[in-house]
Amino acid sequence: MRKVRSMYLLLAALVALSMLLAACQPTPTPEPEPVATEAPAATEAPAPTEPPAPELGTPENPLIMALAPSATTQELQTGGEAIAAKLSEMTGYTIKTVVPTNYAAMIEAMGAGQAHIGWLAPTQYVVAHGKGYADVALATIRFGSDHYGFQFVANAEAGFTSYYDAATGKSTADAATALAQFADKKPCWTDPLSSSGYVLPSGVLAQNGIKVKTGAFVQGHPTVIKSVYLSPKGEICDFGATFIDARSNVVNDFPDVNDKVIIVWVSEPFIPNDNVSYAASVPADMREKLTQALLDLAGTEEGRALLKSGGYSIEGLKVVDDTFYDEYRLYLEASGIDPTTLFK
Repeated sequence: MRKVRSMYLLLAALVALSMLLAACQPTPTPEPEPVATEAPAATEAPAPTEPPAPELGTPENPLIMALAPSATTQELQTGGEAIAAKLSEMTGYTIKTVVPTNYAAMIEAMGAGQAHIGWLAPTQYVVAHGKGYADVALATIRFGSDHYGFQFVANAEAGFTSYYDAATGKSTADAATALAQFADKKPCWTDPLSSSGYVLPSGVLAQNGIKVKTGAFVQGHPTVIKSVYLSPKGEICDFGATFIDARSNVVNDFPDVNDKVIIVWVSEPFIPNDNVSYAASVPADMREKLTQALLDLAGTEEGRALLKSGGYSIEGLKVVDDTFYDEYRLYLEASGIDPTTLFK
């Protein structure tokens, strides 16, 4: 019995000792679980930036001066380049000259930033301003006036009657009487947007119920005069329409033009003269500088000579704004003409 008890005490002591030793063992620290991290985002290369466009009016980005093709291209190009060179000298801007193929192309050039200064005909301006492409600054002076009229002309051998008094510069009959003889005849026109070379003359014919054949658009008032000169039997056309008096523009080529081409009828001078307009992209300070330079140019004999020989017979310039064309817009409306429908 004593032996069993001794063994029991020994076993208890061993258990107690093992528990004591276990308590003294250090507790292992658990390993932290790995934390998932995102891969660093790839750094994008900065987008390449285009260098700024050269300043307008510099050799790298010249001002483009466009001339309405109402005279011969060579005459306009030569005269326009002389005016541009003088303006460049006066302003420090680089100015280049272009003569677009037609009036519509010139309007598009101003809207697309391919022309900055435009010498625009009245209907051409009305369309360009209505589209937000151009703003008028100056009107031209010709023959002492800022307005002009149009004329119907015919070959002297074609048998038409003239209702024009050269002494007074007036018509001797109303349009219905004078123009009835053009019924079923073929006209020569300048351009679909030319005020005196198509828009108003065709409007007068329509107002008076005079139906004519489909016309030939020959581009330019001198070309109309030449076409009529060369058409005693209607070879190109039977009659034509131009500004008054476009015959003077071809006298060097045809010295007898005033004898061979007669004026049949003239309108009153109600059409505003051509103008100088700026494209919408031209800054205000640049407009002011150019306008003042043009006025200074028109204020000298040398400058007026340049302007007069530039193709438009310009004698001077005057400051105007868009209201200068309000009355003309009423004439267009009264004639049943929407100039925007003429723009192709």
